[in-house]
Amino acid sequence: MTVVRPAAPDDAAAIAHVHVTSWQTTYPAMVPQPVLDRLSIDRRREFWVSRLADPADTRTWVAELDGEVVGFVGTNILDRPDMPRTGELESIYLLAEARGKGIGTRLMDAAVEDLAERNLDSVILWVLTDNAPARGFYERAGWRLTDATNLLDFDGTPVEEVRYERSLKP
Repeated sequence: MTVVRPAAPDDAAAIAHVHVTSWQTTYPAMVPQPVLDRLSIDRRREFWVSRLADPADTRTWVAELDGEVVGFVGTNILDRPDMPRTGELESIYLLAEARGKGIGTRLMDAAVEDLAERNLDSVILWVLTDNAPARGFYERAGWRLTDATNLLDFDGTPVEEVRYERSLKP
């Protein structure tokens, strides 16, 4: 059985495991391998301990499959004059064995619903340009590709990401 629920501080280790493992299984052809090899569940756990202890405008949900955390989604409210009343889907990651079961959709729906309930008008997300499976997932869910791009720097290797957006108005 799958349960989607708000993350609690004691979920930090499980979220860190999903975060690092999903990067290492998803991005080998997109992010330089040395970057993926250096990822540390312990360092990522420290990040999640801090984030979950003091969430401010950020919120995180986890998906459990038979009692084990297999995915998470994180959101934030942008505080920018060029994007008023806009939220951001900052992250959504699943373990490989949890993909294709509707769990990602349930996580995304929980996050988008929460942002809409917070009276925001729209939500954005960034995804690696070369991540065709994720882009297809977002497009099937009604996200619209924008003109915005950004270059990330992974050890001197530029990796492009594109921005999607979705209205939160009915």
